[in-house]
Amino acid sequence: MMDPKELKAIIALLEDPDQEVASMISDSLLKRGMEAVPDLEKAWENTLDEKLQEKLENIIQKIQFTTAQENLIRWINTGAEYILEGAFFLAQFQYPEISFEKINQEIEIIRKDIWLEINNNLTALEKIRILNYVIFDLHHYARNSSDFYSPQNCYINKVIETKKGNPISLAILYLSVAYRLGLPVYGVNLPKNFILAYKNEYRLRDAENEEDDILFYINPYNKGAVLGKREIDYFITQQQLKPQKSFYVPCSNRDIIIRLINNLILSYEKLGSPEKILELKELLAVVSE
Repeated sequence: MMDPKELKAIIALLEDPDQEVASMISDSLLKRGMEAVPDLEKAWENTLDEKLQEKLENIIQKIQFTTAQENLIRWINTGAEYILEGAFFLAQFQYPEISFEKINQEIEIIRKDIWLEINNNLTALEKIRILNYVIFDLHHYARNSSDFYSPQNCYINKVIETKKGNPISLAILYLSVAYRLGLPVYGVNLPKNFILAYKNEYRLRDAENEEDDILFYINPYNKGAVLGKREIDYFITQQQLKPQKSFYVPCSNRDIIIRLINNLILSYEKLGSPEKILELKELLAVVSE
């Protein structure tokens, strides 16, 4: 946090008629990053000057965007191993005040509840039944079918807060828990849904055909219903899609975040938020590189 007196002095300079001075001050605030946002928001609340409010809004938005961009790039460059981190960085773009520790704590509570019931003597199917019971029955996570296109369904902090989500966000929650338990569960980029694959941990990377490694599929949007390849075939036919290998095999965590951003773009298109769409498209370009 900035010294309040220092902040007040810096913000006062934003009103300087000299554009060069105002630009230098704006750059100085941008360099302070997310730590400056709470104080900038406070300054916005404490002024009635609409032009100053607009300048403050622009600085806050730039900080949020730049931070999300930098964090996602760093996450990708370091292997994008933990999907929860990627989902958090995207949510932080909209909710800069959120805490990763708080979100991680919820995942840890769910993990502990499952860990108490699970053991290595159980079959893969039995383990998934325990996950399903704890996530959907004990912790009451569910699909948000009444407001499917709401952007809130894509932000992991809101999913945890409301216990409701869409196919991709519920899958991210499920994956985060499975990862912490060391279970071989991976995302599958199925169009018009998003499912998970449970791979045979004793055959991982051994089979030439990746599909042969998969024991079964899981649909988090339907309380973790277990599916076979036949059900995926039927869904693809029903949706009049041309079958592709990517509909059956695990995708990367990076692909999951790309899908999540695309979902958000669709949500904001339905809300008519062109500025938000532009920012998300810029983020998408960075993540897709």
